[in-house]
Amino acid sequence: MNHEHHAHAQHAAAQPAQHAHEEHADAGHVHAEHAHHRHHGGRHGHDAGAASWAMASKATLHCLTGCAVGEVLGMVVGTAFGWGNVATMALAIVLAFFFGYALTLRGILAAGVDLRSAVRVALAADTLSISVMELIDNGVIAVWPGAMDAHLSEALFWIALAISLALAFVVTTPVNKWMIGRGKGHAVVHRYHH
Repeated sequence: MNHEHHAHAQHAAAQPAQHAHEEHADAGHVHAEHAHHRHHGGRHGHDAGAASWAMASKATLHCLTGCAVGEVLGMVVGTAFGWGNVATMALAIVLAFFFGYALTLRGILAAGVDLRSAVRVALAADTLSISVMELIDNGVIAVWPGAMDAHLSEALFWIALAISLALAFVVTTPVNKWMIGRGKGHAVVHRYHH
């Protein structure tokens, strides 16, 4: 009887230790799962560190397309109406922003987002990118001898425009990469495409 009681006591004493070990193992498993989820969730949640050069280049090319369309149209209109350099450049900049935002808006609206929200997303996504691009682009044209006075029919106009846009692309791509890496810029737009 004593032997039976002793065995029962040993078993009872072993049980809490076993349960404690199991609980510790479960807690470790839950902690590991939580850490795994936090690592992937955090990365996916705000795209930290997820910005590739390809993604940044694509975002910059998107802005560049709108800017190029706006600038060429602005130059055509300014030249057609015989406007001066300042007025023509101002119109080109306004149209560059307009077409840059319009391209982004089109994609966001296609995802079923309402107009007000889509405008906010486009402004957040493209403002810095277009601003940097326009600063570089127009800065190059402004300092290039004769580029401001070149007409659409002259090779100088198109050469200066192509080189200024290429430089704007090179400078703006790292800016977009930095913004996407922080979950801003075109990272905001990507959320509406998935």
